[in-house]
Parts: sequence; structure tokens; C-alpha cells
Amino acid sequence: MRIREEREEDRDAVREIVSKEFDTGAEAALIDDLRNAAEPIVSLVAEDDGVVIGHVMFSSVKLLEHPDAKLMGLAPLAVDYEHQGRGVGSALVREGLERCRGLGVLAVVALGHRDYYRRFGFEPASRLGLRCEYDVPDDAFLALELEEGALAGKSGTVRYHSAFGRL
Repeated sequence: MRIREEREEDRDAVREIVSKEFDTGAEAALIDDLRNAAEPIVSLVAEDDGVVIGHVMFSSVKLLEHPDAKLMGLAPLAVDYEHQGRGVGSALVREGLERCRGLGVLAVVALGHRDYYRRFGFEPASRLGLRCEYDVPDDAFLALELEEGALAGKSGTVRYHSAFGRL
């Protein structure tokens, strides 16, 4: 398995994997919207023998009270059903976090299952003083500082790209 940047020729495979994972075309449309409108983005695929088997995207989010703080949101993450449980998603997330570090991102937020994201160091975002613009349970809105103390003195509401509002 190899993790690499998504290319234009991967888009159909990514759309298929994401649509199957989420049982709707909304998340696949979200990816298209983010590719066209969000900057920066980190969009990675996992491939096995030349076949795309997974995808992850990170896109810029805003900390309303500190607009110059560089944060990214992890979403969506999808792995082809036949390849789940084999570390594909974990490899995508780890590589994506490294790419975010390389962009000088302070922290990454995610809406998801706490037990899954804990393995990467995510914790409830409220512990770091972050709130989600959406009404979600505290243990579902998670954050990871990419350097310890990176959010010191920075707290507030995280706003996702407007494309997320169409989900």
C-alpha cells in the first residue's frame, strides 16, 4: 500500500469509495466543492497495486476569535469496504497530519468517533478551548495540536468551510 497525493485521474475512484462509505452522494459532492473552493487542502489517497482503496481530505477551518491561526479540519475519511480494518485509514490520517505539520498548521479538528481518533492523539476539542459551530456532542468534536501548546491563548469557535453547511 502506498499513500500519495490525490490526482485528477483518481477522482472517480474517490467518489465511488466515499459514496459507498457514506451511503449518499453528499460527502462526494463536498469533496468536489472543497477541491474547487478551499485553500489549502490536503487530499490523499491510499492505493494498492495501482487501485485507489481509500481517501482523506483536510481543509482549512477558521478559529473565529483568532482568524490568523492556521487550523485544518479532517473530513471526510473513507476506505473501500474490502480494505477496512487493515490500517488504511490510519495510514491516511497519519500522513495527512504530517502534511498539515509541513504547512505550519497549529491544530487539526475532526467530527467523529472519539475512540477511533484517540489513537492519533485527538481529544475533545473543548479541552483546548475550542467549540464547533455545529451543535454536536462534546465527545464528537475533537482536536489535536500538531505541536504541544500551539493553541495556548487561542480559544473560540471553529467554523468549517461553507461547503460543509450543505451536508
